[in-house]
Amino acid sequence: MKTLLIVEDEKLIRQGIKVMVQRSGVPVESIMECSNGEAALKILNEQKIDVMLTDIRMPKMDGIELVRRMQDCAHVPATIAISGYDDFSYAVEMLRNGVREYILKPIERDKLAMILKKLNDELESRDRQEQTNKQLGLWQIKQLMLGIAISDGERAMLESHYADSFFGEEYCVCCQSGARQAEYETGNYIFLEGIERNNIFIVPKSDVQRFMESGTLDSYVGVSAFHCGIESINAAYKEALQMRKRAFMKNADILFFEEFAKNKEHTAESLINEAQKLISENARQQRVQLLGTHRTNELIKSFDGLFLAAQKGRISAEEFECGILGFLDGVEATYKSIFASGNERLAQQLSDARLIWSEECIDACREKLMQLVLAIHEKLGSQEEISGNTQKIRDAVAYIEKHYAEDLNMAVASNYISMNYSLFSYLFKQYTGSSFVSFLKDIRMREAKKLLADTDMRIIEISHTIGYENEKHFMKLFKSTYGISPTEYRRNMNR
Repeated sequence: MKTLLIVEDEKLIRQGIKVMVQRSGVPVESIMECSNGEAALKILNEQKIDVMLTDIRMPKMDGIELVRRMQDCAHVPATIAISGYDDFSYAVEMLRNGVREYILKPIERDKLAMILKKLNDELESRDRQEQTNKQLGLWQIKQLMLGIAISDGERAMLESHYADSFFGEEYCVCCQSGARQAEYETGNYIFLEGIERNNIFIVPKSDVQRFMESGTLDSYVGVSAFHCGIESINAAYKEALQMRKRAFMKNADILFFEEFAKNKEHTAESLINEAQKLISENARQQRVQLLGTHRTNELIKSFDGLFLAAQKGRISAEEFECGILGFLDGVEATYKSIFASGNERLAQQLSDARLIWSEECIDACREKLMQLVLAIHEKLGSQEEISGNTQKIRDAVAYIEKHYAEDLNMAVASNYISMNYSLFSYLFKQYTGSSFVSFLKDIRMREAKKLLADTDMRIIEISHTIGYENEKHFMKLFKSTYGISPTEYRRNMNR
């Protein structure tokens, strides 16, 4: 039981009831108190109360009027009436208005405990049933979203269950990478996890603005146009997924289908024709054959061209996926021996690289793929050529440690030592044991801890000092790294 409300005008009796509840053996998360029906009704209108114990005779609004008027509340609690012998006829009237039980004064502790246990068992049973129904409903929505038919009865149940909040008005579908195992706060939306490796939010139109401003969505998100009716959920999902893939390809924070439909991009035919060569069978085979040779730069440039064409929209998301998977199939078929027993890590990297859309964006996909490509390249015989750049990586690390507070990214660091972006990414991880983003974040977080402990600088000042323009982003990173907020960390240090 989460919440219990005691409505009694005599303070001592109220406190006595509270003690009895606490000693009843029934777990109650929160016990609230008030002295009359008017105050109780205000509470009932503001929050969900599971069980209410109310006296009958009270000032301002008595118990009978309270149980009559609470029927209009969004949630009506299971109610226990408390009465004296002279009030028995009133108790009967309250029972007619939905009161579940009544107790005569003076209250017997065992009887109250028995009633509370009975009501708590009913609440738990109801919660379990509601959870089962919710999971079933979500499963049915997933089926419809993916274009899988459900029965007419299941469809009618869904429409009835969600009519008021979702499918009775216009809604949109938001599609976000499922790579981050985030905990989303409850809100006025339907959340579906792991749909084709994405997280899905169905948001009613009336709540879209608040949802967009809530910080629930991160980056690389696709949003459908507005739709109405459960029969449109599959079309809405396809639009959101299409925009999610475009956001992935362009490293864009959020893309809306309505804006895309109005302002479709036009790419010169000559550029499209040139890009098609990058995904041809001949180009795939050439990349496979370059592995293990001393032509590392040529190998990397062949992938640079492919990723650039994808980002510029010169090849479609489907063509990009086909090009990558075709290359990986060729690698596995040509170099079977390097994925044999003893090289399980490389085999796992190959398997992970196939999950293209599980990454948040094309940059993350590129980093994962090139880590694999260069690991295979090194394994097949170009170890000397790759390992000769160690001093350059040391110089890059020193540069990062000196300039971490500036607008720094991997492109800046790789340009500083005149090294190809993809090769830099691979060698940097080999040398430091972490990705560039994680390495830079760790430096900034360590400096943030020092400033929080040793200075009186405000959080926003610390955020800017270590290289984050957005203080909310800094606070989110700090909490995900250390488990507590910057303010909590400072408070702990001051102690």
